[in-house]
Amino acid sequence: MYRINQITQPFYYELAIIGSVLKNLTYFSFQKLNEGDVVIAPLRGKPKEGVVIKTVQKPEFECLEIASETLKFFTKENLITAKFISTYYFCALGEALALMQPHLKNAKKSEPFLKEVNLKLSNIQKKAKEFINKNDSSLLFGDTGSGKTEIYISLIKDILSSGGDAIFLMPEIGLTPQMEKRLKEHFGDFVEVYHSKLTKKAKDEVLEKIQNSKIKVVAGPRSALFLPLQNLKLIVVDEESDESYKSSSRPRYNAKDVALWMGKKFNIKVLLGRATPSPTSYKNLPTFRLKGTFFSSSKRVIFDEGLHEVSEEIILKIEDSLKKDNQVIFFVPTRANFKTLLCKECKERIECPFCSVSLSLHLSKSALVCHYCNFSQPIATTCPNCKNESLEARKIGTVEVINELTTRFPNAKIAQFDRDSIKSAKALKKLLNDFNDEKIDILVGTQMLSKGHDYHNVNLSVIVGIDSLLFMPDFRANEKALSLAMQVAGRSGRKGEGEVVLQTQNREFFALYMNDYERFLKDELLFRQDLYPPFVRFCRLLISHKSEKTCIDEVTEALKKLEKLNIEVVGSGACGILKIANKFRYHILLRDRSAKALLGASRAVKSPLIEVDMDPYNFS
Repeated sequence: MYRINQITQPFYYELAIIGSVLKNLTYFSFQKLNEGDVVIAPLRGKPKEGVVIKTVQKPEFECLEIASETLKFFTKENLITAKFISTYYFCALGEALALMQPHLKNAKKSEPFLKEVNLKLSNIQKKAKEFINKNDSSLLFGDTGSGKTEIYISLIKDILSSGGDAIFLMPEIGLTPQMEKRLKEHFGDFVEVYHSKLTKKAKDEVLEKIQNSKIKVVAGPRSALFLPLQNLKLIVVDEESDESYKSSSRPRYNAKDVALWMGKKFNIKVLLGRATPSPTSYKNLPTFRLKGTFFSSSKRVIFDEGLHEVSEEIILKIEDSLKKDNQVIFFVPTRANFKTLLCKECKERIECPFCSVSLSLHLSKSALVCHYCNFSQPIATTCPNCKNESLEARKIGTVEVINELTTRFPNAKIAQFDRDSIKSAKALKKLLNDFNDEKIDILVGTQMLSKGHDYHNVNLSVIVGIDSLLFMPDFRANEKALSLAMQVAGRSGRKGEGEVVLQTQNREFFALYMNDYERFLKDELLFRQDLYPPFVRFCRLLISHKSEKTCIDEVTEALKKLEKLNIEVVGSGACGILKIANKFRYHILLRDRSAKALLGASRAVKSPLIEVDMDPYNFS
């Protein structure tokens, strides 16, 4: 940083304070500044980074002076994108800018990528690539193992060879080690990964390389979308329908949707890819259907009518697989030993005192733990409601599955794959390497299992507890449950014959669609016609407060205002999870064909207690 040189007449600027929920503020400076410049300005006695939004006339009120200028700036495209996010997702401009990394004024100019990339595509892959090149934005609907990654790499190669840069988005940090390896095989040191778990030093090193054009491809989750690549020409959004692209906190943006918006606005090619794409993407985008698998393989689905348990049929199938020296993956939606502790007498579950959810049973910690606020307490021996001692653990979790399998297969090497066991990218990388090196026989995990990892020697996928997802109060419940089941099933038999044991009380649904997701998409679009996205849009107004009465009063007041508007109120009331972290939660759900109408209605009921969630993914 350097001190601004003094000039006689001050200039007045509107600044957005980075990360602040405040509206833009006016400051003065004796230095001529440009839109997008990052400066240091005082706010409540502390120096804060702000972004020059525009030059303004001298206001009638007194202003503080900008302290100093920096060598950082946001481009015109950055500011336009931030303003879009601020307007559409209802946040302050400073919050939207906090998602982005600024450019450096002394950065080196981007240079063409000259490295030779040897990559052979099959005829069908070449047709897919030709289709993608003809469209500004498109969807690659490719079966698991059909060769989507090779198409991604070929497209990135062409972009880099013409002097452009590329971003490769993936839903979670968990996929980065595998994709980093694939990309670096072809693009070497021109590739880097970027995500929230990196240390500040590592992030700074990545940013410095980007600024100096040493990196031309960035891979990572949604935060990677806003890195300061100089000549961005391609955005690939892999696993495009994954919920992780939607932020669950302010700004509540969807990185996939923002990427599509950026593509249209700034002439950037955008490609979405998925084996189980969302009905919205399937309907709205030009789609290339990539069928079959890259390797010769076959898969058989076996239905088990057990109820969230390790049944004898599952045990027999695992035993058969291990005898053949094959590996097994075992999906269960719950971590810990059990999801809930239930009283047999009064049927009450033991809940978190601060959240309206069951406490999960963690025997290794000798505790009941809340998976929302992390509250924990000793394991109860009596029901807090009726004082009865007949407590029963329900909904088996990863740890309990491992305990049962260890008892049945004492010589098998079994590993846990969930957020309790994998807390760093390094631990994830080691686990996946150990599994692919066949140091692990059975991998037991939650949804992390399904996230596109390549398992070379798996011939059996076991899926338990999927019905709990099928009956969630969410219009996407069928889509989410089927997609997850197919993603887990797709990990089996990648190179050869595979089997899937699917435990469900809804065999008819899964039998109809497990091998025909395209049929599901067409049926689902008929079901959603005129009622749900992509035919209409939703907006969820969230009200939370420590006082339930305050929440109810706020909802009542908002509904009175909405009655005067031409907008559909689908419903209102307590959220599915009434309380989280000691705050009560209520919501109002709005529906309209026009995003503009929803935005207008949301502005009409604006309140400090109301948080707006456009295009919500979560309704609990």
